[in-house]
Amino acid sequence: MEDTRCIKNKRFGLDDEMNKEERHPLPAPMRERVLEELARLERECDVSVLYACESGSRAWGFASPDSDYDVRFVYVARPEWYLRVDEPHDVIERPLSDELDVSGWELRKALRLLRKSNPTLLEWLDSPLVYRSEERTTAELRRLAETFYCPRATRQHYLSMAKKNFRGYLQGEEVRYKKYLYVLRPLLAVHWIDQGRGRPPMAFHALLATLDDPVLLAEIDESLALKRQAAETAYGPRRQALHAFIEKQLARAGQDSAPARPDQDVALLDRFLRETVLAHAGEQP
Repeated sequence: MEDTRCIKNKRFGLDDEMNKEERHPLPAPMRERVLEELARLERECDVSVLYACESGSRAWGFASPDSDYDVRFVYVARPEWYLRVDEPHDVIERPLSDELDVSGWELRKALRLLRKSNPTLLEWLDSPLVYRSEERTTAELRRLAETFYCPRATRQHYLSMAKKNFRGYLQGEEVRYKKYLYVLRPLLAVHWIDQGRGRPPMAFHALLATLDDPVLLAEIDESLALKRQAAETAYGPRRQALHAFIEKQLARAGQDSAPARPDQDVALLDRFLRETVLAHAGEQP
């Protein structure tokens, strides 16, 4: 009889490159369009994109056929941008169509959020779908993300997300297919932290390593298949096994034992900001 690890590997494609492509679909024409939009934003806004990735369901690994593309990026401005009495706007947003949404955070804003162990930014840095990346800059961002990672803050974020989605979307007899996954993913991230595994990965299939129940894994497998085949707004009957698991895990997760992070030296972030801004001072996009 196959053990649970073999079942998970086969079902979720942990050893199968083809299944990886299925989990994270990114057509070549869309990649080219995104790269063109990023270059246009650099020219129009006079910034340099340091890192750009896919966020949302495509990066998590359970996109529907009609899922949109959520491009997120970190950018650095010219030195004079930082030398103002009034702090300028530090977000670039371009909802280009119903299919494509592009937005980014200025580097100082990103570092302030990284200092707080912001899970959204941490997920961006862990995305399996990267459009652009300055190798050294991205490596340093990821290193700083580990340095300033706070298990307690990250756990609170994911637990709050799981509770909110569960209360808001999974209380009826008919529910949207995708909402089970939008509850399970943050809930498994909490489970990951509680098992002492470190910073939770972004990809949903990786979080399944926290589970060892083949019946539950099969139920999740079926939900993933439904999500990937159905429209974003598709509804279906409540899935009792998943519902029971979520309720049990939410009750268990009420006991917060995650450690807080010791205070870290913010000078590390200041130095990185200065070096990055100065390194791009003479560049033209």
